[in-house]
Amino acid sequence: MTTIRTLSDLDGAPHANAFPDSEPKTIRLTLDAGERVPAHAHPDREIVCYLVAGAIELQLDDQTHDLAAGDIAHFDGDQDIAPRAIEPSTALIVLASKPEPTDA
Repeated sequence: MTTIRTLSDLDGAPHANAFPDSEPKTIRLTLDAGERVPAHAHPDREIVCYLVAGAIELQLDDQTHDLAAGDIAHFDGDQDIAPRAIEPSTALIVLASKPEPTDA
């Protein structure tokens, strides 16, 4: 089954779940200039953050990464994550479950 959604039609701020109850978890994040998401983690997830519009500082543990519209970041969800908008910003965030370890 194919499901298609439009980012601007999603309900919720700053987080809107594009496909509730589906994997991978797909979130639209919207932040006003100066707004931030408190430090948090997503254990056992790999994260891809695509900045659709705006500019953010992406704090990952003790490192800060400046993202501009069009940038894509891939990182481990086990670390502390705290994005802060430099200007009004919209990001699409995909949280995928880490694969189960295999015995080799």
